[in-house]
Amino acid sequence: MTGRIDSRLLELGIELPEPPPARANYLSYLVTGNLIFVSGQLSELGDEQYKGKLGADLSIEDGYRAARICAINLLPHLRVACDGDLDRVNRVVEIGGFVNSAPDFYDHPKVLNGASDLFFEVFGDIGRHTRFAVGVAAIPFNFAIEVKAHFEIS
Repeated sequence: MTGRIDSRLLELGIELPEPPPARANYLSYLVTGNLIFVSGQLSELGDEQYKGKLGADLSIEDGYRAARICAINLLPHLRVACDGDLDRVNRVVEIGGFVNSAPDFYDHPKVLNGASDLFFEVFGDIGRHTRFAVGVAAIPFNFAIEVKAHFEIS
């Protein structure tokens, strides 16, 4: 039987990838009590990759798409943490976004809307969350965006 969230992903045309393994010495996700912390995910999905600096190499629209990809990449880890049932999610609590930015780029919130909008599209009102969006000098492997998230589950 397909759950409500899986049906919504299907409606949106989003096929979740297999969760990639951690690229260093950390956990991809951690469940503690009724909270799930998912480690930062990068702006690559299959052959689609966004690398470089926002405001120099990439536009706000590129960054928005890159942040959306990061959010999509968070979901397979969340699914595993929920024992395969995304309907267990009660709330998207917080997302944090790191934007690989040129020194004079200041539109980090517009870029991170790509991730925020995805969570609202998928989860509806429980997808509304707190957030931070900061510019950084570099992100691993020169990716454009990294997004992490915290969820509450039943």
